[in-house]
Amino acid sequence: MAQEHTVRSFDDELNELRSIISQMGGMAEAQLASAMEAVSNRNDELAHKVLAADQRLDRLEADADKLAVEIIARRAPMADDLREIIAALKTASMLERIGDYAKNIAKRSTVLSHSKAVAPASVVPAIAGESQQMIRDVLDAFIERDSDRAVEVWERDQRVDQLYDSLFRELLTYMMENPKLITPCTHLLFIAKNLERIGDHATNIAEIVYFAVEGKEMDERRPKGDETSFAVVSPDDQD
Repeated sequence: MAQEHTVRSFDDELNELRSIISQMGGMAEAQLASAMEAVSNRNDELAHKVLAADQRLDRLEADADKLAVEIIARRAPMADDLREIIAALKTASMLERIGDYAKNIAKRSTVLSHSKAVAPASVVPAIAGESQQMIRDVLDAFIERDSDRAVEVWERDQRVDQLYDSLFRELLTYMMENPKLITPCTHLLFIAKNLERIGDHATNIAEIVYFAVEGKEMDERRPKGDETSFAVVSPDDQD
């Protein structure tokens, strides 16, 4: 729960900063949902709307940066307040990047909409669903200053990594069996990688929230689940 200050205007400024972060989170989540809808429904018009809307996230990030700097300069915050403001700055940057990944997905969808459908694509919405829920939950953790919820989000990133790793291997095999589908499969891989990176950014926000609330770093308990850097497909896999 956020503490109240003797100077009412200080609380108003902090609430405004939280509101901007909340807006950014909602917009980033909506952008991702729209980008995935464009992929699933082969909707070029919706994809172009996602591309156009990205500038709004950029402007909100600039607003958050400006307000945070003004608060620091005017109030000289310390301890919990300073950690929250720095957390807001870092979170705004992460959310802007999530918007960029959604934009990248939308771009890929315009290519996929004119390509033959690929069977393994059914796994992609599952990765997107996990990533979207992580964004939603980590923003709730930020607004509510809930470090326990932040830890829960952080731990769920392994599920996203595992789904991505599974899809990566499946698509590699699929491309070797169907060389004509290499192009759409490659675009699907890029989309899945963007989703995996969105999960990473939600995880980073969880770490930021935890530090802002607890004043210490989160314990590194969770192993990274993405093993695609070591993936190989043997000749036997093609039989």
